[in-house]
Amino acid sequence: MPHILIVEDEAAIADTLVFALQGEGFDTTWLSLGAAALEHQKNTPADLIILDVGLPDISGFETCKNIRRFSDVPVIFLTARDGEIDRVVGLEIGADDYVVKPFSPREVAARVRAILKRVAPRPIAETGTALFQVDHDRVQISYRGKPLNLTRHEFRLLNCLLEQPERVFSREQLLDALGVASDAGYERTVDSHIKSLRAKLRLVRAEAEPIQTHRGLGYSYSPGHS
Repeated sequence: MPHILIVEDEAAIADTLVFALQGEGFDTTWLSLGAAALEHQKNTPADLIILDVGLPDISGFETCKNIRRFSDVPVIFLTARDGEIDRVVGLEIGADDYVVKPFSPREVAARVRAILKRVAPRPIAETGTALFQVDHDRVQISYRGKPLNLTRHEFRLLNCLLEQPERVFSREQLLDALGVASDAGYERTVDSHIKSLRAKLRLVRAEAEPIQTHRGLGYSYSPGHS
């Protein structure tokens, strides 16, 4: 039974989420402080965290940043703010989804189920190209024999490109690989993740450019530039 950690300081909202998630078969824990959530995730890791942005001690954004230092657990932000900047910041620091209050508890439960399904290990343990090795069970990609220190979003993007060499993927298609709706206005986050990926690949081979930019179109993986 997947364990969902709810970090929300409003009891009424938390109770609604607990009721909806338990009704879908999830085990739940409710905490109201970011610091308590950090300790909980270190000691008894949850399978997914629903994290309010406006917590009374430290913000949900700061809580997520701290969690990302030791865990790749999926995170869904809850917030009363619907600004594009907030949504982009949330995704760039490692969130998997962003839900604006007021929301439907059933919709949140559905998003939780979809994210858990998406991050579940694949049955094939290892696939790859001559220069890249992709281990899905360990969520690890190696380049020229050296493991890359990738975030979960970077892993998904690079894996998507590697699966179809030379194919040009649009930003919308790469957002889909991240599980983000293409109409959500997050195209800029793809560029940010690609920039980070390139920097990590250059640490292995400075002159290589495996990820090619196609202006006005998107990105591709080119074995000939690896």
